[in-house]
Amino acid sequence: MPVIAHLSDIHLGQVRPGPDGPDGGERAEARARQVMAYLEGLPGPIDAVLVTGDIADHGAPEEYAAAARILASDRWEVLTCPGNHDVREAYRSGLLGEEPAPGPVNRLHELPGLTVLMCDSSIPGRDEGRLDEETLAWLDTTLSHVRRDVPAVVAFHHPPVELHAPLVDAIRLQDTPRLAAVLRCHPQVVAVLCGHAHTPAATRFAGLPLAVAPGVVSTVTLPFEGGEGIVFDHPPMVAFHILDDRRRLTTHHRIVLS
Repeated sequence: MPVIAHLSDIHLGQVRPGPDGPDGGERAEARARQVMAYLEGLPGPIDAVLVTGDIADHGAPEEYAAAARILASDRWEVLTCPGNHDVREAYRSGLLGEEPAPGPVNRLHELPGLTVLMCDSSIPGRDEGRLDEETLAWLDTTLSHVRRDVPAVVAFHHPPVELHAPLVDAIRLQDTPRLAAVLRCHPQVVAVLCGHAHTPAATRFAGLPLAVAPGVVSTVTLPFEGGEGIVFDHPPMVAFHILDDRRRLTTHHRIVLS
């Protein structure tokens, strides 16, 4: 059974003001290292670590240099996609070791027993998301050519549905019917994974399970929790997705304590 660790929104370089002045981004790095150390120390095997965007907070080269160090794993394959805080050119150069280019960053990963398609839902300069024509065409074509007997998951940053978190819903994925139509054409797709919400959530999209990873750097609270806001004192979390032989996705969440 494939097992995937899923984290999101590490926001390397984010400065949180405090009583002694800005922290210089050390807090964001420490939390990302904390989660990766936990994953490196797992006694049993997993198949990959997925990071669904907002890897850098400002899209700066030094933030991706830090990401390349922190996300490097001696044990697991680490798969990433950009979020709205990421900058494609610097992401490609600093994290992937490629020539900088402005187009969407879409990648296919074929793991044992699982196909993972990491898509770019970012719109340069905007907070909301969209899978553009190039990405939708890539997704449709790629799913048409991979093995149909191997289950697939599609991952990107922005949630494609309302999560009843107003702060996030205002900047979610746009133009979702076309994405839903593509997914419905490919029955090997068993789940959609995303981030951006800074809160774990589970719902459905296009008839598929939709799993939203918690944020590493912070947590978004909901209106019924006493007013929506961004909370920095909750510990980071990680999701584990297990796909069984009936193609049923089960998700567990773990708090990562220092």
